[in-house]
Formats: sequence, C-alpha cells, structure tokens
Amino acid sequence: MNKAGAATRAATPTAHVLIGRLLATADRFRSRLEGALAMADLSMAKVSVLQILSDAGEPMALSELAEHNRCVRSNITQLVDRLEKDGFVRRIMDPADRRIRRAELTAAGRKAHAAAARIVAVEEHELMKDLSASERIALEAATNSLHGCGR
Repeated sequence: MNKAGAATRAATPTAHVLIGRLLATADRFRSRLEGALAMADLSMAKVSVLQILSDAGEPMALSELAEHNRCVRSNITQLVDRLEKDGFVRRIMDPADRRIRRAELTAAGRKAHAAAARIVAVEEHELMKDLSASERIALEAATNSLHGCGR
C-alpha cells in the first residue's frame, strides 16, 4: 500500500463520523428554525398543518390532515384547536356529511403561512450559504438516496 492511499483513507471520514455530522447539522438547523418560528408565535407542528392546508387549497377533514401529517387524529385535533385559537384555522361542517368537520385556512392563517415560508427560506439560506455548488449537489444526492428519492 502506498503512503498516498493510506493518507487518503485516513482523511476520509467514516460512515459513523459522516452520519454524526449530518445529525448534528440537522439538530442545529431544527433548533434555529424552531427558535425563529417561535419568535413569530409559530411552531414546526403548526407550520406543517398550515402548509398542508395551503397545498390542498381547500378545507380538509381532520382525518385527512392526520394522514398527511403522519400522526394520530387526536394529535391533529389538539393542533387544530391551537390553530383555531390563534385564528389561523376554522372548523367547518362537511357539506356532504355533517358528521365530518373540516379545517380551513383563514386570512390570518394564510398570512402566518407566508410568514413561516419566509422564515424557513431565511434559515435554509443560512444553512446553505457556506456550501459550494458541488457540495449542494452532493448533499442533495446523499439525502435523496437516504429517502429513496430518484430511484
């Protein structure tokens, strides 16, 4: 084995080190994002529901929200309670089935969603600003392969 090959292997981080760095970076990003959202009286859970409702473009049954948010209905009920108290969401009756309650964004909810999108964009920019184009491409490739995207 030549010295250059041994030096390259020694300088190449192990999978354990890389995964540790990735998780630490994700934790720091989540913490920064949660702090920035909290300053706007939002949370990642609230923003998730606002995003789902915004993407849907129409009121959604709470069971649909729970499914899209990958959580149990009781959690969505509590979250919608808080969003309703904040004035971001209102519950309405389903016109086809009076047993079903739907959640819809209010004007304040659309404003909160837009504010959250700006906050997320700023935090994403801060995270990515020090990466080169090739590092961004490598990060995208790595995260796509971890999530099974692009297969």
